[in-house]
Amino acid sequence: MNHSRSSCILVRVSTTHLARAIGVLACLTMATAACGPLAPGGSPAQRTSARAAATGKPARPKVPAIPVAPPGISLAAVRTADGSVITVATFRGAVQYVLHNGSVDPGPAYARLVKAGPVIAGQERPRVLAAFNGGFLMRSRAGGYMQEGHVFRSLRNGLASLVIDRSGHARIGIWGVTVPAPGEAVYSVRQNLWALVLNGQPTAEASRWRRWGGTIGHVEYVARSALGQDPAGDLIYAASMSTTPQDLADALARSGAVNGMELDINPEWVQLDTATTAGGTLTSAITGQVRPADQYLVGWTRDFITVLVPSSG
Repeated sequence: MNHSRSSCILVRVSTTHLARAIGVLACLTMATAACGPLAPGGSPAQRTSARAAATGKPARPKVPAIPVAPPGISLAAVRTADGSVITVATFRGAVQYVLHNGSVDPGPAYARLVKAGPVIAGQERPRVLAAFNGGFLMRSRAGGYMQEGHVFRSLRNGLASLVIDRSGHARIGIWGVTVPAPGEAVYSVRQNLWALVLNGQPTAEASRWRRWGGTIGHVEYVARSALGQDPAGDLIYAASMSTTPQDLADALARSGAVNGMELDINPEWVQLDTATTAGGTLTSAITGQVRPADQYLVGWTRDFITVLVPSSG
């Protein structure tokens, strides 16, 4: 590309024609001033000034509406320094999130309290863009759990928390520190250990893999998943069937996450299923994923999160 030439089209006006145009404009301005206010009601600016004078309040300028991106998913593969390949899914636009109770964990003791259970069904099914696993078993004491206003396990200060409000909007923060905000309409909360990413950087804890849950065979490299949030507010899911907490933290940070938390680990539990269109066929998004892509449709034993397009109702 030749950068010396502008891609814009310049319109040249001769000074003579410009002078004539200025003269005509001046005459029109004088004539308008002599005739008084425009009819009916004057110009928009005059009408605004009149309203302000009548009410005694300054006029509020109209703020143009900010377009909202359509719901969608961006999928990418991130290779870390040690060779791990991590699937990264960014959920963009006006998506909504729902936390589901599993048939075994948290379990049937809470089933009567909540609507979202072990199966994606009813009016939720045609809205599904994706579904992914939650956190550790309740008995692991990795954090609290709240669904649809009901606390199943006490929420603990200082732990990383996925917070979903009544509108389905979700964000990640540190409970008792950055979440919840004063007056926030908290609806569901899923906690799981401490922060994996803070202020856009992996935490010091991320490198201590033994602190991030018991693995099959007590090995460092195992199936793991995590969830982050970027400055735009979009959630980012990251997972691999063989990786470390440090790898997940690095992948989230490289993908733009400001905050991040670990979710579940080990092959049986790590799962991400996505659809190309809302309500479409779900397919497995993680290379080597153990569970079938329709697992959340037929029912699952553990808690999970669905990603939905907004309801048309």
